[in-house]
Amino acid sequence: MTEHANDAAAAQNEQPQFALQRLYVRDLSFEAPKTPEVFRQEWQPAISVDLNTRQKELGGDFHEVVLTLSVTAKNGEEVAFIAEVQQAGIFLAKGLDAASLSHTLGAFCPNLLFPYAREALDSLVVRGSFPALMLAPVNFDALYAQELARMQAGEAQA
Repeated sequence: MTEHANDAAAAQNEQPQFALQRLYVRDLSFEAPKTPEVFRQEWQPAISVDLNTRQKELGGDFHEVVLTLSVTAKNGEEVAFIAEVQQAGIFLAKGLDAASLSHTLGAFCPNLLFPYAREALDSLVVRGSFPALMLAPVNFDALYAQELARMQAGEAQA
């Protein structure tokens, strides 16, 4: 009976594991270079959004994933504001094969971080006295697949 319990415990240890260990803001920035003049103009912004992710192995089975969202709002030709957040998390990813680990860190983790980054950006913009900014959801699985295809096409050409 004890041998069976040990085998079950060993099998459980071999199962893939994933857990969020910590969630935090790594960097936060807001600039409104044309205030207060921008508040006296008609508000017709052109919004551009840049999104980036990066990951770093922290040792063992721990990984840091950082999602960077940068938003630039122009009113006419002038920059009304620039807001940026780096939302990060430490994740435990154990027992995953290379492809699963890559997908987890490249798509699943950024998907978990995105709502926090979006809320932080919205809060920054509102505190700057601009209208609320609610970014549309992002399909990180599709972005990950596109990046994989681009990398594979680059390898095929080399």
